Amino acid sequence: MKKNLIRSKYDRKLAGVLGGLANYMGIDATLLRVIFVIALFPTGFVPLLITYFVLVFLMPNDEGEMRS
Repeated sequence: MKKNLIRSKYDRKLAGVLGGLANYMGIDATLLRVIFVIALFPTGFVPLLITYFVLVFLMPNDEGEMRS
């Protein structure tokens, strides 16, 4: 089965970008969120925030049914 990079519809806190990335990479979404927040500080916030909001518009939404 082919994996698609999509924003998560059910594993989201803000827009589902990190939930979708975590699902695509096969890691826990909470771990990816913690890494993202820690990485915000050394980068000066702006580059990662811009990247996040660009991904909000580039990644399609998950249109699938709710997974159990």
